[in-house]
Amino acid sequence: MIRPYVRRTPVVEVDGRDFGLPGVTLLFKLELLQQSGSFKARGAFANLLLRQVPAGAGVVAASGGNHGAAVAHAAKELKVPARIYVPRISSEAKVRRIRESGAELVVVGERYADALAASEDWARSSGALQVHAFDQEETLMGAGTLGLELSEQAAALDSILVPVGGGGLIGGIAAWYGDRSRIVGVEPELAPTLSRALEAGTPVDAPAGGIAADSLAPRRVGERVFPIAQRFVKQVVLVTDESIALAQRTLWSTLRIAAEPGGAAALAALLSRRFEPPPGSRVAVVVSGGNTSAVNFP
Repeated sequence: MIRPYVRRTPVVEVDGRDFGLPGVTLLFKLELLQQSGSFKARGAFANLLLRQVPAGAGVVAASGGNHGAAVAHAAKELKVPARIYVPRISSEAKVRRIRESGAELVVVGERYADALAASEDWARSSGALQVHAFDQEETLMGAGTLGLELSEQAAALDSILVPVGGGGLIGGIAAWYGDRSRIVGVEPELAPTLSRALEAGTPVDAPAGGIAADSLAPRRVGERVFPIAQRFVKQVVLVTDESIALAQRTLWSTLRIAAEPGGAAALAALLSRRFEPPPGSRVAVVVSGGNTSAVNFP
């Protein structure tokens, strides 16, 4: 159903030696080339197409930036009103995308949780359809289409490295692949939402900071995501802000790919050796977003 509205993003296959990883084949799934600049367009269109949007009231979403840009874009394409709440940490590149799509933008609070609370208040008072950034079945279904595409584009993957914030992306991919490939979550050390949940056996509050806080730092992982992760996510690794920044620079210097911090997090796991694939492995790396103005990398 979402196929007419989203792009089939490319996969670039690279010899691991280009990234200091001899004996490994890397396959980059370039979701930063997706509509609105990130994988979030998949879930946004799934929500607006599969759910009943109230006439007049339209939709409302809270976001660190990428989900808001995606919902704003989908609402524009489908001609429904949209109000987007973002925290003050949202990057200017993401805020600009939301404004350019014509949605009503409200900047509130310091973190995603503040924007979420404000959006929930608006949904209750206005009757607008709330489009959750990760903890919604349709959002997960949309993210799952990335897994479907990747399985068609790149056969026999040993591992798939996926950045984790609220877990919508890894939940969708893991639900599609099941046990057919090793799904590895990658989180910033300063925003360990899934790691803390797996340790506790249930979603719990976690720190929400760091260089990728506008895309990978909700307060806790999604309730719908968690059982999928428990069953199918084989490993979660934590990476430092420094390694994420290095991954950004390396993507730019090696492939001329300008990823945002959250979009580069999965590669950071490899460059920092927090995840070490066996020799001969075929490893997919999801570059989840590119909504950044920082393209002047050395």
